[in-house]
Amino acid sequence: MTQPGTESATAWSLVSRPGRGSDGSGRIYSWPGGSLWIGRSQGRTEWHAHHAHQLALAPEGELRFRTEAQGAWTGFAGALVPSHCAHQFEVDGLRVAHLFVEPESRAGRALMARFGAGQVAALPADDARSTAQLLFAAFAADAAALAMQQAAVAAIGALCGAGTEPDAELDPRLARALAFIQARVAQPLSLGEVAASVALSESRFRHLFVAGTGTSFRAYLLWLRINRAIDAAMAGASWTEAAHQAGFADSAHLSRTHKRMFGIEPTAVRPQPLAAAPR
Repeated sequence: MTQPGTESATAWSLVSRPGRGSDGSGRIYSWPGGSLWIGRSQGRTEWHAHHAHQLALAPEGELRFRTEAQGAWTGFAGALVPSHCAHQFEVDGLRVAHLFVEPESRAGRALMARFGAGQVAALPADDARSTAQLLFAAFAADAAALAMQQAAVAAIGALCGAGTEPDAELDPRLARALAFIQARVAQPLSLGEVAASVALSESRFRHLFVAGTGTSFRAYLLWLRINRAIDAAMAGASWTEAAHQAGFADSAHLSRTHKRMFGIEPTAVRPQPLAAAPR
């Protein structure tokens, strides 16, 4: 995600995929604590999992998810995919809004309290439809980036009653460590260096980090870096340039990480003119 005090609005497109194709168009809006991918999509992702909780909403039609290889597909008007839940996503040419919510935020905690963790959960259909319709109304009106961000945060709040600011109950040492990592995400960074920044041993900090975030230090760092790379690419950088700007060793490492976390190649995410917003 973008760093505190910044925001971005970018366009995205899913291009052809092997087997069942996938394509679409829309925009990405990022802010501290979350992001919104909104537009029209078609096709199927590969298996993937990401650090953020995902709220997938359709103003009409059905989204499909599955969490087991060869398992049955389940249809939803809206669904919550919890952090680190491996899944596939499939849709047939529908308008879709994906809201990514950081687990360490108030909204991240509230979503787990309301809908539970560990598996894809159905959102109340009426709430999902109305929330998606409001987002797409703003989108169709070519709302400015800040207005879309505000609409997205309001949509998250309507579904869980909380915003995407950091959770006040997060251990203050962990909160400081996360800020330290976010400020240096593009630089070489070790667990020991971050532990020292909050005056903890590596072993104690490792335990604190996993307990507070639900993931490892390395996985969290890769999540921040892939989102930094997406922001860079959407701002006009090549994927090779984006990889270097985000702290990846090379574009191949970025590509593997992107595919593992989003189920698509990074080259499937590309700018589209704002005038091309799906209506």
